[in-house]
Amino acid sequence: MKENILEFGARRVEPTVRMLSDMGEVIYDREWFSSAKNCELYYMYRDLSLSKNDSLLVKEHGLRYDITIIPPRMLGSEFVKTAGHYHPIVPGTDTTYPEIYEVLSGEAHYIMQRPENDMIKDVILIKATQGDKVIIPPGYGHLTINASNKVLKMANWVARDFESIYLPIKEKGGGAYFILQNRIIRNKNYAVVPEIRFCEPNNLRGTALQKGKEMYGLVRCLEKLEFLTRPTEYLHLFEDYS
Repeated sequence: MKENILEFGARRVEPTVRMLSDMGEVIYDREWFSSAKNCELYYMYRDLSLSKNDSLLVKEHGLRYDITIIPPRMLGSEFVKTAGHYHPIVPGTDTTYPEIYEVLSGEAHYIMQRPENDMIKDVILIKATQGDKVIIPPGYGHLTINASNKVLKMANWVARDFESIYLPIKEKGGGAYFILQNRIIRNKNYAVVPEIRFCEPNNLRGTALQKGKEMYGLVRCLEKLEFLTRPTEYLHLFEDYS
């Protein structure tokens, strides 16, 4: 574990580790998984801040800043990925919490899927590189794939009371699509899945989130992230995905 300590300011942070054994339900290559040895897949560093003052400010605004590191590897014929999850509903609304990601280094493929009743109504795939910002809009679940030979390091801002909902994707054996080495395959456990829409990172035009500016710096103006805790007041920010 020591080699996976993250130095963040003066802090040395140990990760929560996602093991292969945690991912059994969502792996595409079942034959490979049946004989694979358990191993560490990726590392999650939660609730980070560079100072006590930053920590207090982040908590006051109901936010959390995390970093996730996903080393490159294959899960049989499939690229390494996160488990995938949906977001909870903001209390008093019918809108789920959004989330904002930034690629700090490496490359990420973000798959987003919008469920409606028992169907998937929309699937979006965004490839992002260093400096790109990608928002997970209300209504969408998502997973992240490292389809490169580089270590993927990404950060996210999210509402502090956020608890990921993993069960629906586990019950379907993974996301709506699997990204393999040479192709993308639809998950047959979903009755209805539309074709993937390929989109560019939107980097949230008109906000303080800009390509090349690390978004941790928003700790000095956290009101600009209010759309994460009160999304119903900022629905115009998510129009790029409609």
